[in-house]
Amino acid sequence: MERMDGFEDEEPSGPECFERWREAMGQHRAAEMSSDHVDTFTARMRQFDLGPVALTQTSFPSIRVRRTERMIKREDAELLHLTVLTQGYALAATSAGERAELVGVGDFFLAHSSYPYDTRTLGSPDTPPDRRGVEGLAIDLPSALLPVPAHRLRELMVRKLSGRSGTGALLQEFVVGLGRQADGLQPAEAARLGGVMVDLIGAWLLRELDAEDAQPQEARHRALVESVRAFVRRNLHDPRLAPPVVAAAHHISLSYLHRLFTEYAQGETVAAFIRRQRLERAGRDLADPALRAVPIHAVAARYGMIGASEFTRAFKAAHGLPPREYRQRALAEAAVG
Repeated sequence: MERMDGFEDEEPSGPECFERWREAMGQHRAAEMSSDHVDTFTARMRQFDLGPVALTQTSFPSIRVRRTERMIKREDAELLHLTVLTQGYALAATSAGERAELVGVGDFFLAHSSYPYDTRTLGSPDTPPDRRGVEGLAIDLPSALLPVPAHRLRELMVRKLSGRSGTGALLQEFVVGLGRQADGLQPAEAARLGGVMVDLIGAWLLRELDAEDAQPQEARHRALVESVRAFVRRNLHDPRLAPPVVAAAHHISLSYLHRLFTEYAQGETVAAFIRRQRLERAGRDLADPALRAVPIHAVAARYGMIGASEFTRAFKAAHGLPPREYRQRALAEAAVG
């Protein structure tokens, strides 16, 4: 996939680093950026192009980001800006001097280039001074891609939007996971995942606005399938995990789940997806030198597979080797490498 300009660990600190960081962020967020830490400013950044979506993973000292009416009149790309914090917190307001809402780790806050905003991101005071920075992921995309009129988006501006339940939790998990894996994505795969992100953001915003019926049917379907995938990944440890459990958790019929998932998963069934995820995770753990002392049956049980003979047959069919031989070969290769 295409990786945009970023920062490496050897980047200079101080004003030069701040200017470079501000310039990179300004590619998508045209706003005034200031910091009380310019003289000692250090930052890290990775920016990725996900088709229609720009994803930025960054860490930095406390800053202030402000977009004014004058800036909007001068230029407006009509971009939606969505941020999820993984460290620190933010004070977000629609204008300077307005009472700001506190946004913490795991929550989102939304801004839009068509409306003024004034946000301050701050390190948490209960962390050590050398780690008292802000970390997060920023998502930027044209608001025209979303099934929400710009004037309705204003209702959600710079509010704390929960990423801990419902569609918000699904979106947060997807964004954070994508940030971890983005380096390894191929361009076509990155563009598809960017499209999934647009659908998830649309579904989430409509839910926040109590307007879910306004989302196009296909987008709702894709968001539901992504919710199913996330539910399965979270519950692989449960031996009872099966299509009926997944359907019940999403308040849909089993037949509807089968039909929808197979359509949007290139023919793979829910049961096959569960089995593949379990065997992939088990294979990863068996190949991990740090887990060499964990018995094979315990690795299998960690992912909901209890029967030893059944696990061995399924694992060999998926990986070409029985679990014990697979582990021995993987650990030997790791030792050589």
